[in-house]
Amino acid sequence: MTQQPGRGAPSGGAIPAYPGERLGLPEEGPGAVAGWGRRFLALVVDWFTSMLVGAVFVGPDVVASSGPKSWVTLGVFFVEASLLTALMGGSFGQLLCRVVVVRLPGRPVSLLRSLLRTALVCLVVPPLVFNRDQRGLHDLAAGTIALRR
Repeated sequence: MTQQPGRGAPSGGAIPAYPGERLGLPEEGPGAVAGWGRRFLALVVDWFTSMLVGAVFVGPDVVASSGPKSWVTLGVFFVEASLLTALMGGSFGQLLCRVVVVRLPGRPVSLLRSLLRTALVCLVVPPLVFNRDQRGLHDLAAGTIALRR
């Protein structure tokens, strides 16, 4: 039995051919699940810019400091990623890497869901545990998914 586009999972419990197939998402192009490479690059961009912003507020020793200053980068990342995801559909790095975070089925992410999602990303482990659709525990908890723009 062939699957009609946008109709969800293949019947009979078959293993999906690509991430997002079960959700009725395209395999390639805009609206497809964002790959690990662009998502990791977005995280690196976000972390680097958060360090730069943190350095403006507490000085350049924010990178190698201990104590309260060591949390500045994480705090900046949390605020930046949460606010921009709710307002623009992705963090600064995600916007540069053409990744959009949406609620299923394609609705914008509310501030509350964005705060939850970003808090779980900050815990590090939830994004590392994911399903066949490349949705980590942070996405599953917030009801979101990272897609290509």
